[in-house]
Amino acid sequence: MSLTLLDWRRRTAAAYAAYRRSPDEQGWRAWVGQRGELLAAHPDSALPPGSEVPYAAYDPGLRFELEVDADVAPVHLDVVTGTDGVAPFDRLGVVRLPGLGALDVWWLRSYGGGLFLPVKDGTAGRRTYGGGRYLLDTVKGADHGSDVDLDTGHGTLVVDLNLAYHPSCAYDPAWACPLAPVGNVLAEPVEAGELLPAGGWY
Repeated sequence: MSLTLLDWRRRTAAAYAAYRRSPDEQGWRAWVGQRGELLAAHPDSALPPGSEVPYAAYDPGLRFELEVDADVAPVHLDVVTGTDGVAPFDRLGVVRLPGLGALDVWWLRSYGGGLFLPVKDGTAGRRTYGGGRYLLDTVKGADHGSDVDLDTGHGTLVVDLNLAYHPSCAYDPAWACPLAPVGNVLAEPVEAGELLPAGGWY
């Protein structure tokens, strides 16, 4: 590990914070630009220098503020990763995306903890990585926003499919990443967010 990774994390968190202040097409374009700069030039990028990442067109109808249904059976996952060892996750609840389906919301039960929301949709294996993409990974700064009642612990999450992005293992097979489990699969294609270039990354 090095201070360059700290810089990556800090800049990623700043890009999402700016999006939360301007959650519209302008804010999305700024987020795309900042993420593109990191992937193209940062020493901790999983992509070769100068790489350009394609995105679907922005769709304001794919940004949702969703109730988190915590009345779900407990589920635990232990995911082996390339750099973080075994990452333990517990299901925190479910969010239901209108017209698309339900997604499990996970809580990372190690180091800093945080929400994790992957998605694998009908574009997987064709226009996006076959293992799915990430929406929220708050321990690493990917946070679209939330509203929580501190007395009850209940609340909502902003889930913006325009910000769907690929995990590092989509760019380079040397990485191992948590992928979307069964409860995070949508049958419908989600034409939003980061796409694969023609022929994929490798």
